[in-house]
Amino acid sequence: MKILYVYILECSDGTYYTGVTNNIERRLVQHQSGFHPDSYVFSRRPVELVFYAEFTDFYFAISKEKQIKKWSKAKKKALIDGRFDDLVNLARKKF
Repeated sequence: MKILYVYILECSDGTYYTGVTNNIERRLVQHQSGFHPDSYVFSRRPVELVFYAEFTDFYFAISKEKQIKKWSKAKKKALIDGRFDDLVNLARKKF
């Protein structure tokens, strides 16, 4: 059974980057080393791994990554801090 990781990095400029990988250690090394010069985090290094979750379903992992990418910074911070009860209240509301 293959495990996928949805992860959040905190960049040096205070922004968050969300990604998905099947090898979190390798991917973190790639982010830190600037392996992909055109990536979001290249100019925002160093980065710190602040959250990850394991999934066994590929499509569910991709779905969660896309969902988290749309979240506000405050909602991502609540997830990182483990404040799961706050997630519903931090949903973006359009009035």
